[in-house]
Amino acid sequence: MKITKKQFRRALPWLILAVLIILIDQYSKYLILHRLYVGSTYKIAPFFNLILSFNQGSAFGFLSQAGGWQVLFFSAISVLVIVMLSIWLLRLSYPNAWTALALSLVIGGAAGNLIDRIRFSMVVDFFDFHIGDWHYATFNVADSAIVIGVALLLLQTFINKKESKKRKVRKKGSQA
Repeated sequence: MKITKKQFRRALPWLILAVLIILIDQYSKYLILHRLYVGSTYKIAPFFNLILSFNQGSAFGFLSQAGGWQVLFFSAISVLVIVMLSIWLLRLSYPNAWTALALSLVIGGAAGNLIDRIRFSMVVDFFDFHIGDWHYATFNVADSAIVIGVALLLLQTFINKKESKKRKVRKKGSQA
């Protein structure tokens, strides 16, 4: 698996975007860690707070009480995802900005949370959206990037399937 200079140059802006996501994520966590303490709430809007929360698990606190092995498990998964998506990004046919954007978001988000797992053995979360007493799972910039990236990939997959079906129908029509 050799990556050419041309492939690297084409992917470079998207790799830089992934690094920017990591930097924004880590800086936001730095600010939260230095301005809030666990249990404190900073109200931004009637439906949105900043709070300091730690998560040893994954999304929605899955496996957060598993005794510690999950930190290594989720770190290994993050490394695997980052490597696989980076290879995909480097080998991507260009122009393909939507896929490159989606991959960059997921790579940056996964790396941001991986850094937390390595540094703290848990992920720092702080966005708290709520309606009355009901609170959505607390999350961070990295989580947001991952969700948006995965949503873009799914949307693009759906759109590509529709376009592929249209091409097949047109091709059958032209052969008849």
